[in-house]
Amino acid sequence: MVFLFRDKSIANIFFLSVLSIVVHLHFFSSVPVVITDQHDGLISMVLTSYIAGQSQTVLFVLYHIVVLLQALRLNMVLNDQRMFHQYTYMVAMCYVLLSAILPQWCSISSALVSNSLLIWIFTKLCKLYNNPSPKTLLFNTGLIVGATILCYYPTAVLVLAVLFALTVVRPFRLAEWLILLMGTLLPFYFLFSWLFLSDRLAGYGNFLPRIRVGLPISHWDTDLVVSLAYLALLFLTGFYYWQVSMGRMGIQIRKNWGVMVVMLLIVLPVPFVFKNAGITASIMSLVPLATFSSNAFSGPKRLLFPNFLFWLAIGVIIYHNWHLV
Repeated sequence: MVFLFRDKSIANIFFLSVLSIVVHLHFFSSVPVVITDQHDGLISMVLTSYIAGQSQTVLFVLYHIVVLLQALRLNMVLNDQRMFHQYTYMVAMCYVLLSAILPQWCSISSALVSNSLLIWIFTKLCKLYNNPSPKTLLFNTGLIVGATILCYYPTAVLVLAVLFALTVVRPFRLAEWLILLMGTLLPFYFLFSWLFLSDRLAGYGNFLPRIRVGLPISHWDTDLVVSLAYLALLFLTGFYYWQVSMGRMGIQIRKNWGVMVVMLLIVLPVPFVFKNAGITASIMSLVPLATFSSNAFSGPKRLLFPNFLFWLAIGVIIYHNWHLV
């Protein structure tokens, strides 16, 4: 199966659609649920108002559309930035495949939707290196980050990711950091202005992230351990092949990979830091995880080991849904 996605062919979009349906066959028994929380942000409000009450068919189609569009967008961005030696659909395949590894990721949530904004922010950060007008780009990037936080509060960690990425990509200039922070704070300025003018400033706390350090689950079960073990195996394998190919990369490409490393380290603790985030919020890590893990499928010259990893993932998915069998 892996060889299908090693080519630059428009037919791979069809294969990705088939793969998405196959790994989520359990949706024919139980459609994806809509997970919302009134303290999640604006995305949660939209999901509660317009999506939660939709029919099962609409939820089924909507989940696949969101995952496929994010997978294709991430794949296109990484290939346009030449972060891989040849144009393939491996990242998109890995994104779709991993979306079914954890049962908590098989739902329509604010975290899933926010991945689209996460990919957008990464695209902006990749353009910072040798940009002729970095201040404009930095302000726009900060504006997107601020709007993203209002859309889904646990994405507040992206402020740290962007600041670290700025350190990786560009030499330190205080003016650029201030411009980035100004862009990030601008959406909150407009929000607090609206609250003040409408005499609702006392409720500003409802629009801020709620921090509570702790475990996102009350107990560990076998399903979660199996999924995390596979994700660790796939990531470490992909990381190894990424290290092997680092010597053939240019400076800008290395910096882009550095940004992705920083993003991974920043988003991984989200379920442990934010109140009511839970394992569902960990789907934010799917963007960097799929990026690095795709090296495990595209790195080896022979397909034996990549095919083993692919069918091992299918085995994990079947294990989670064995009750359907």
